[in-house]
Amino acid sequence: MTESSNNAMEETRVSSEERVTQLRDLIDTLRIAEEIAGKGYLISSSELADLMDINASAVTSRGDHWSWRNWVVSRVRREGNQILWQLEKVD
Repeated sequence: MTESSNNAMEETRVSSEERVTQLRDLIDTLRIAEEIAGKGYLISSSELADLMDINASAVTSRGDHWSWRNWVVSRVRREGNQILWQLEKVD
């Protein structure tokens, strides 16, 4: 095999491994969301942003009630300077 075909095979294997890693990370994220919703935990805007992998300001700009994947996200209350959110699983 030539060096370029070896490099192409290596890139394909790496990108495949990266995709699998990304899928595992996604499954972990969904499991965390499932647990948060199932146990009725309230989470802050920054925690929700971390879960969704977006900027915290993007969370608050979406309004008080919106959908994310298999969940409805609702603004529940404010505690001091934090907004608390609840996830509810949609079947």
